[in-house]
Amino acid sequence: MIRLGTRRSALATAQSTLVANELRALGHEVELVLITTTGDVNRAPVEQIGGTGIFVSALRDALLADEIDIAVHSLKDLPTAPVDGLVLGAIPLREDPRDVLIARDGLTLGELPRGSVIGTGAARRVAQIDALGLGVECTGVRGNVDTRISLVTDGKVDAVIVARAGVSRLGRLSEVTETLDPIQMLPAPGQGALAIECRSDNTEVLAALAHLEDPATRAAVTAERQLLATLEAGCTAPVGALAEVVEGEDGPELWLRGALGQDDGVRRLSANGPVDDPVSLGKALANELLERT
Repeated sequence: MIRLGTRRSALATAQSTLVANELRALGHEVELVLITTTGDVNRAPVEQIGGTGIFVSALRDALLADEIDIAVHSLKDLPTAPVDGLVLGAIPLREDPRDVLIARDGLTLGELPRGSVIGTGAARRVAQIDALGLGVECTGVRGNVDTRISLVTDGKVDAVIVARAGVSRLGRLSEVTETLDPIQMLPAPGQGALAIECRSDNTEVLAALAHLEDPATRAAVTAERQLLATLEAGCTAPVGALAEVVEGEDGPELWLRGALGQDDGVRRLSANGPVDDPVSLGKALANELLERT
């Protein structure tokens, strides 16, 4: 029996159920263990209650205490610093990493009138929206996907921006009014990907998780997260990143785009590198972004 730890939210349990079903299809028995994290019960802004890690610390504590065998995280919520005794046993195939707009009256971002209010709690999104010069206002919001969408339907905001992957996993893509091109809005590092964490000495579980691994996804998110780590930024910082495995002149290569919000706008740069060295690519692009600030 594999004990799978998950947050209690609808999205977290949906994501964990996806992983559980894949493991069951491989012949494993899986039990979901519901765990409450600080981020689930405290409605204050993320940066005020601990920033990076508020959604994962309780799950990690349960892993280290041998109360669960694996934990499923949204990778974008996972701190970049490693934890002694824990390892990312698998990173499955990534969902669409882009952000989406859900707006009143079916409007797109460009169709929203000047002065419209967009709900988002992410500094990354605010910086990139401001850089577009659309004359819209961003206001901080917290809560799950359902709560954020209800702000639009209840008329409290004109639109919200959320991760497409979460909307998809909850079966609510029909409410999306626009999928935002990364040229306008680079996603958070690791957005759309799941991370399955386990104890580093649990060889039996690691062998089971190996069947869920997607190497291209791991290479892409490793580059993105290294960029974030090199910038010494947490998940609340105005940093966007997206890496993809593409076909280069000499075969597959990794293409990484990064964005860093500054007082005077958003710096955007891109770089290419070998698929088998995503860490160097992330460091190099981060250092170039820092040199341009």
